[in-house]
Amino acid sequence: MNDHARIRVLTVDDHPLLQEAVATIIDSQSDMQLVAQAFSGSEAIQTFREHQPDITLMDLRLPDMNGIETVIAIRAEFPDARIIMLTTFEGNVEIQRALQAGAWGYLLKSMPPKDLLAVIRQVHIGKRQIPTEMGGPPH
Repeated sequence: MNDHARIRVLTVDDHPLLQEAVATIIDSQSDMQLVAQAFSGSEAIQTFREHQPDITLMDLRLPDMNGIETVIAIRAEFPDARIIMLTTFEGNVEIQRALQAGAWGYLLKSMPPKDLLAVIRQVHIGKRQIPTEMGGPPH
């Protein structure tokens, strides 16, 4: 599969271990490519501008600004950006705020890698993804 057909992914998280794990998972897929990583909200905005990925995986808690503020900033410039929140926080308030900000999905870091990959693929084809345990429709 050529690089143009691959789903180009940006990851945003301030934990290097998680970044490395997600990179390994994505790069193991023939239809995905990790194009960049960012470790803060401001770095995410700049990196998004440079790479304009198909999918961005965004942590909710970042050192300089929160993930929701970062989603708002990216989508103000790139309204079609497809961003998936990837977090440890299950609260309904965070889910609602993320979706209102324009996130296409909301996933927990505790989910199995195969589920993460499935959601990336679904969001890439235009389907919003909220897991059933977080109030979304059953898959």
